Amino acid sequence: MTDTLFLTSDDVAGLATPAEYVDAVREGYRERGEGASAEPRTKLVNGDPPGMFTTYAAILPDTGAMGGYMYAAGFGERDAWFMTPLFDADSGEPLALLDGASMNPFKTGAAGGVAVDALAREDAASVAIIGSGAQARGQLRAVAAVRDIDTVWVYSPTKENRESFAGEMDRLLDASVAAVASSAAAVEGADVVVTATNASEPVFDGDLLEPGTHVTAMGQYSANKREVDTTTIERAKYVPDLRDRATRDAGSFLHAMEEGVVTEDDIYAELGDVVAGEVPGRENDEEITLFDSGGTGIETVAAAYMLYEKAREEGLGTSIDFAPASEALTGE
Repeated sequence: MTDTLFLTSDDVAGLATPAEYVDAVREGYRERGEGASAEPRTKLVNGDPPGMFTTYAAILPDTGAMGGYMYAAGFGERDAWFMTPLFDADSGEPLALLDGASMNPFKTGAAGGVAVDALAREDAASVAIIGSGAQARGQLRAVAAVRDIDTVWVYSPTKENRESFAGEMDRLLDASVAAVASSAAAVEGADVVVTATNASEPVFDGDLLEPGTHVTAMGQYSANKREVDTTTIERAKYVPDLRDRATRDAGSFLHAMEEGVVTEDDIYAELGDVVAGEVPGRENDEEITLFDSGGTGIETVAAAYMLYEKAREEGLGTSIDFAPASEALTGE
């Protein structure tokens, strides 16, 4: 038997700052850029009852951990459940099992924060947020961890939601956060544009992007849906989280390929390649850059291990027993 730490969503809520998430996830992407293994998500869909089961995984040898994410959404409960198993990268022993619900916006936001740090202009100070849910919150807090933001414009279709988001973030951040009545009003003049929606069609006009803008699109994990338009893909230096995912489920890039605007050769590099210094990121202040974030095991394992270590230091969690196969299969 081996002792494994079970961490509830409450255990990990508030355990780390957005900046700590960003630091952990940056290290994970550096490892990926130096050859660490990671696979795009696998999504299984059920028709009746409607729902999906999704998994993805990564091995981060320098961090010393491997594992991933698995979650069910929909089905009879019409809800989502997030589970993160974490293993020792040397011995293979299970280290922890995390309820991943509360960390989800922060670890996903951290990937966007790493991309902003690697690809946005150093003087980027204004942000447009399209979306006003938990993921938008995580993205904005991560951006604020890597850039000195002074202005944020938020748009989502429901007036009360965008105003509530603006009020909450205005109190939380050292920046002026205001709700606006259209995505165009949010995007025009913004140094960083973040889309955090479940939209099926583009949520802003790519012609509105000023030279030097960075875009993080984080709702990009369905071949039939896209948050950004073909114009944005055509104008931008395109950096996905995983290259293999770009031609599998990155809807915006796939649409642009179908329209003949780009080919696979227009995938500049993975984010890990940039973070590891294998290729340069932003090369001048006029470039438009785009990080296509569909979710990977990289940020999941990196964030989960960071939380695991902090939980052990603070004596959080419950110990559960796992039997090794040599013991369980033989009964010895």
